[in-house]
Amino acid sequence: MADLHVPATIQRFGQTARRDAWWVRPLVVFTVLSAFVIYATWAALQGVNYHYGSYLSPLYSPELFGKSSHAWFGPLPESWPAFLPTSPALFILWAPGLFRLTCYYYRGQYYRAFAADPPSCAVGEPSRKYSGERKFPLVLQNLHRYFLYIALFFLLILLYDVWKAMWFNDAETGHERFGVGVGTIVLAVNVVLLGGYTFGCHSLRHLAGGIKDRLSGRPIRRRMYMCVSCFNRRHMVWAWLSLVWVAFSDLYVRLCATGMLTDWKILL
Repeated sequence: MADLHVPATIQRFGQTARRDAWWVRPLVVFTVLSAFVIYATWAALQGVNYHYGSYLSPLYSPELFGKSSHAWFGPLPESWPAFLPTSPALFILWAPGLFRLTCYYYRGQYYRAFAADPPSCAVGEPSRKYSGERKFPLVLQNLHRYFLYIALFFLLILLYDVWKAMWFNDAETGHERFGVGVGTIVLAVNVVLLGGYTFGCHSLRHLAGGIKDRLSGRPIRRRMYMCVSCFNRRHMVWAWLSLVWVAFSDLYVRLCATGMLTDWKILL
């Protein structure tokens, strides 16, 4: 029987035989990521209304320099050059931002949504040459494993912020009292979602046990690997929920700080 030779065809951009609405997912990703980047950039440039009492926006934590009681090193020195940024968020936001930017899951999403590389499976893409992530600047994506360590440190700081958000100034006595407010819950949920996203990181999964060929003789490493794998199976869900909740947490603190929202709390 003679071999059947089918000549390869080169797809033009957007050309496909698919009949489903393949464009919906990249459009949603483009919209959500664009909205987050726009809001986070706007919020980071404000430099005000990022704290309310014991609450501190996660976009500004840790506050290295600032005028609030959360600042680690107090206000900026008077000799600070006027042409340099003064918003506390601009000193720290690069770290969690680069952790997400280099995330294995997010790469696939924004490559499709913003660069159409490819826009979806079996859909023609703009470039016909594939070079992977071996060249600059995409080769810098390999730094993700190092940003993981910074993200784990930031997670501890945000957890401490939740603890501080449980203490409120009593106007009658002038002393701090333990309690729980709506803002406390908002910030606590933020840490849970960020923790689920971070603990499900592919790099952390590799560190926990993926680097080993066999885990049967290493019970502790095996348990760590299974635990991270449990989070990793829902990595997509954790990634999107934590992204949206970070923006919501900042918005909640901002609305309370401007007096547009009342924070209900229970003091014990």
